[in-house]
Amino acid sequence: MKIIKKVLLVLLILLVVFGIASLFFINSLKPDYEGTKELKSLSAESNVYYDTYGIPHIYAENEEDAFRTLGYVHAQDRLWQMELLRRVAKGGLSEVFGKDLVATDKFFLSLGIDEQSKKTVSEIAKETEMVKLSQAYLDGVNAFIEDGPTPIEFYLTGLDKTPFSLVDIYDAVGYMAFSFAMAHKTDPLLTNIRNQLGNAYIKELAVDSDSSTVWIKNHTDKTTDSIPINITANVTKAMEKLPIPQFIGSNSWVLAPEKTKNGKVILANDPHIGFAQPSVWYEAHVNTPNYEKYGYHMAGIPFPLLGHDRNLAYGLTMFENDDIDFYFEETNPSDSTQYKTESGWESYQYVSKTIKVKDEKDIEFDYKKTRHGPVLNKISNQIKGEQPVAMSWIYTQVSNEVMDALYGISHAEDIKEFEAALPKIHAPGLNVMYGDAKGNVAWWATAKLYQMPDGISTKFILDGTTGKEEPLRFLDFTENPQAINPPWNYVYSANNQPDSIGGMLYPGYYLPENRAKRIVTLLDEKDDWDKESVSNMTLDVTSSVNPELVTELIKLVDISSLSEEQLVQLDALKNWKGNYPLENTSATLYHRCEYYVLKNTFEDELGKEQFKQFLSTHLLKRHIAWGTAKEIGLWWDNVHTKDKVETRGDIALKSFADAWTSLVRDFGPDPSNWTWDKVHTIEHGHPIGQVAALRKYFNVGPFPVHGTREVINNMSFPYDSTGFYKVSSGPSTRRIIDFSDIENSISILPTGQSGNPFSKYYKDQAEMFVRGEFRKMMMNKQEIMENTNSQLNFVPNQ
Repeated sequence: MKIIKKVLLVLLILLVVFGIASLFFINSLKPDYEGTKELKSLSAESNVYYDTYGIPHIYAENEEDAFRTLGYVHAQDRLWQMELLRRVAKGGLSEVFGKDLVATDKFFLSLGIDEQSKKTVSEIAKETEMVKLSQAYLDGVNAFIEDGPTPIEFYLTGLDKTPFSLVDIYDAVGYMAFSFAMAHKTDPLLTNIRNQLGNAYIKELAVDSDSSTVWIKNHTDKTTDSIPINITANVTKAMEKLPIPQFIGSNSWVLAPEKTKNGKVILANDPHIGFAQPSVWYEAHVNTPNYEKYGYHMAGIPFPLLGHDRNLAYGLTMFENDDIDFYFEETNPSDSTQYKTESGWESYQYVSKTIKVKDEKDIEFDYKKTRHGPVLNKISNQIKGEQPVAMSWIYTQVSNEVMDALYGISHAEDIKEFEAALPKIHAPGLNVMYGDAKGNVAWWATAKLYQMPDGISTKFILDGTTGKEEPLRFLDFTENPQAINPPWNYVYSANNQPDSIGGMLYPGYYLPENRAKRIVTLLDEKDDWDKESVSNMTLDVTSSVNPELVTELIKLVDISSLSEEQLVQLDALKNWKGNYPLENTSATLYHRCEYYVLKNTFEDELGKEQFKQFLSTHLLKRHIAWGTAKEIGLWWDNVHTKDKVETRGDIALKSFADAWTSLVRDFGPDPSNWTWDKVHTIEHGHPIGQVAALRKYFNVGPFPVHGTREVINNMSFPYDSTGFYKVSSGPSTRRIIDFSDIENSISILPTGQSGNPFSKYYKDQAEMFVRGEFRKMMMNKQEIMENTNSQLNFVPNQ
């Protein structure tokens, strides 16, 4: 008995020791938010004041010290995110996550982002302020890598920490540029549909610009004085496996003084990005005697993509222009190393790469390139036949000055300096939104746009052999869509089609008018906007379009075939306002019906796999309202029923029945249980959280959340057969900048400031975000110091 007691005592002691050791280990992995640290190359002491939400307010004697400090504090909260982001372009994800990411690595290697980054860095002048500040930021990142604690993810994956370089910054920018692109999902699919079904089916899709939609109006008045008061399947799967967020869409509007209660500009911006943990933005308030910016930074990029100070503010949305084209090439039948051009046979360029794979042998990967870009046949197994298909992407076709642009807009002191930096953004295509303390408001669509020959649609795979389907010229930046101080006193963008300048429209993958229509309606109806009313508008969950679709389709339903309960719900749906509170049931019924309308319309012609691809495109989103309004069309007929030609009414009735059956199956026969909160949820997934046992430690959520696809509070989700709408993307931040009270401007993040799961700032904003709450973006130093949660000081290394 005594021996057993001794054994138990020893086990207890060991357990206690293990527990204490574990606590010490975990504590050692946390970011340091207070104390004093030495920092290499620092010229004078810098101070970091962390506010209640872990936002660093950095005060330094000069910009290089400030950016060096920023690099350190950014890395200690987001090093894992930085690591993943720089690995995308290098084809380095398989080394972390294993063979499931090989296809993703192959695809991104073939894009040539890393090669272009290396070329750019080798050619840039090293003594520019942009490079000096970028290098200072990298010095801070690398100081943390050398001296700071190792994030838990590195232990779990067995990955070593390695220094960052300028190439890594450019690689991160390159990933951002491609993440915005939509052509890879759309062009090959449309080509397949045209080849399989014919042009008649293509004409009944919303492929081109719709002249009846809400367009962004241009206004090119340059006055800037102050105002008085088959490839698709594999490519899509490769993108879906990315363990970092993808850029999706966005809302923004900027109100001129005439539209606001206090007679000052108000800027609102909520970029829509794939939800993940950590969230994409890192907030930092940077101060020196000659520079101040409250900015939102991407992992590994020193200059803020969103920002404001006391003089001006700026935000971004996706332009959605078409900057990727696919080309059919022709191989020389007598020499397989050559391909055809209008000038004769040219030699393929052959590229070899090695992909490191976790717990597997390295994979040797090679592909070939034409003048247009990488040939995707070996990259995508979905391509059938021998004819090569090459992808031309503007990002890698011209010189890269995007970092110079980001430096320029973050250091501009007025609208003229700000605009001067924008032509350097060749890709991704961005709507840049601007407002300032002098009363100016502006919107510019920034991208290296090009003109194609008349009659050539870039929505299909082009002929690469003749030279007749190549770009004719690049447009001058003055030909880009833009509006500066328009007479209607606001600018906005919601990823919708911009109007033409000089009679030219701009090919793109624009989103439908739903959000645009709602934004314009709300902005036009009042002229006394303030911070509170603008923040309420960012949370708006009413669709201007969906009730119109309901009205259109309900007319087609044969009510004589419906039960009494179905008639009750149909009547409720008829009176639905298109809103999405959590307790709403009509919203749930509507989306089940909409999915089945799409399924019953398209799946018979496309097949299951291509229908799934179709659901992931902006083309499908644009088609919903436009296509539903068509009384007669080829798509309505089910090609599998040989003895009947289905009508729009047949599809509407069947879809309502299918939706009803699915809801009864999932929630029972009582429609009062079909509430929106049961189907519409948000969970912020961490790459490590994909392991079931670790999900609760790394993921944030799930939470029921109001909102839906294509409303202002755009909580977007993919349609699939489950009928459950797991939110995949939405506002990556909500920001309201009010120049009448700049120090009390407000924002929110979807989860928290830190990417370290042991940090108290890991998920402290998550429930606030779901509830639609905001927090202050402090800029007043005295207030910051009075409300400091902790202070971290950096001193020069002795």
